[in-house]
Amino acid sequence: MSQKDEYLKDEVIRFCRERDAELVGFAPVERWDEAGEVPPEFRPRALWPFARTVIVMGMPMLLPIVETTPSVLHKEMYTIVNRKLDTLAFDLARFLNGKGYASSFFGRDTYASLKALRNAPYAAFSHVMAAKYAGLGTIGVSHCLLTKAFGPRVRFVSVFTSADLPGDPPLADELCIKCAACVKCCPKQALVMHRDQVMGYYDKLACLEMHEELVRRRSYPCGICTKVCPVGEDRLLYSEKGIQKKYLREAEALAADPDDPAYASWTHIRKWGNIRDVPDDRKKE
Repeated sequence: MSQKDEYLKDEVIRFCRERDAELVGFAPVERWDEAGEVPPEFRPRALWPFARTVIVMGMPMLLPIVETTPSVLHKEMYTIVNRKLDTLAFDLARFLNGKGYASSFFGRDTYASLKALRNAPYAAFSHVMAAKYAGLGTIGVSHCLLTKAFGPRVRFVSVFTSADLPGDPPLADELCIKCAACVKCCPKQALVMHRDQVMGYYDKLACLEMHEELVRRRSYPCGICTKVCPVGEDRLLYSEKGIQKKYLREAEALAADPDDPAYASWTHIRKWGNIRDVPDDRKKE
């Protein structure tokens, strides 16, 4: 790589940091072909032949708000982060275009409706795989990307560019510790551990069913698997003694006593502003 390429990479990192991206990674498009994990039609060069580098940007979801899920507060944070990411990706693509490097972007979500997702439960492009190839993390049992800084509590967006930028090395060691917290706490039992690999079996339709329920209640997404994951330096900032035990017994404790004082701060937020009883005509949507 030339000194010019290194300088442009530094410019991109600075551009993203100034616009609130806490994670920025670079993946040469050849990595998709070398790994062979993503079907050819979902790889960057198949989607846009100009692509030479994929730039992946991430912003965190704050742990104390993720812990309130499902709640309107969690939904509002999800919406804010998504909006900021899409704006950042659009602005970065324009910035690179202005420097003479053809660029485009993939928004963080690319489906028209939950019905469309049910008919074809795949995204046109995987930001999780892109972030992995850009050295931002590794994929855990839950199929979420785990990062050192925030565990899986991160949202991503990607920019495709014709600029031939230096790639970041993929992480050599798995971050997932296979504690099975995501498996045990999943409200739809959508995850099953695999003995011989980190990524678990993932029932996408069961997960989608949960999402559909929460959309009707206007308190999506679920995010339980991101909430309970112990990985992430953010847990040092928000340290709480016995938090994993609290997560593991939450469903049972609240079923026995909806006013359990151990969960009062979370249930208070869920109680106020959420749709609890969905009218029959809404249930048919």
